[in-house]
Amino acid sequence: MSDPLSDCYRALIQGVGEDLTREGLQKTPERAAKAFKTLTRGYSQSLDDILNGAIFESSNRDMVIVRNIEFYSLCEHHLLPFFGTVQIGYIPNGKVIGLSKVARIVDCFARRLQIQENLTVQIADALSHYTQALGVAVVMDAKHLCMIMRGVERAQSVMTTSCMTGVFKEVDVTRHEFLTLIEHRAV
Repeated sequence: MSDPLSDCYRALIQGVGEDLTREGLQKTPERAAKAFKTLTRGYSQSLDDILNGAIFESSNRDMVIVRNIEFYSLCEHHLLPFFGTVQIGYIPNGKVIGLSKVARIVDCFARRLQIQENLTVQIADALSHYTQALGVAVVMDAKHLCMIMRGVERAQSVMTTSCMTGVFKEVDVTRHEFLTLIEHRAV
């Protein structure tokens, strides 16, 4: 039985004029389909399952920051990768989230066809929803292969997006503290 995704890759490879009987390409449609399913696994994930109850009561009301979370995604316009780091902060309101779960939220949304602007907001909204935080801040820096490998071909370009909610949006001092603390971020 043929896999529809493998068939699509088969047609794609033939469409550029390649010979699928060539040794290096004989199993490429199946490998590419498997890779694409991995790259888009966020569609088959549930945040409830990912979090698995890892929201804990806490009296902490000070800023929590997780820095330099690597992410990889696919541009929904060209199906080319974009990747970088995300900085996430939140002010707890009686609850904190398990540390690894922050990165898992990022992965759940990044492993879908995306644009960075929406990805940033989706992460902030999910963290806000599950923690009921007083505010959430998300800053993403990414390199986009759709800009590096095609189009204007600018290899050093980096896109930065941010989403601030609650006290991060409303209180300048809080926003400034977060931005200062993440100042030395990596791409």
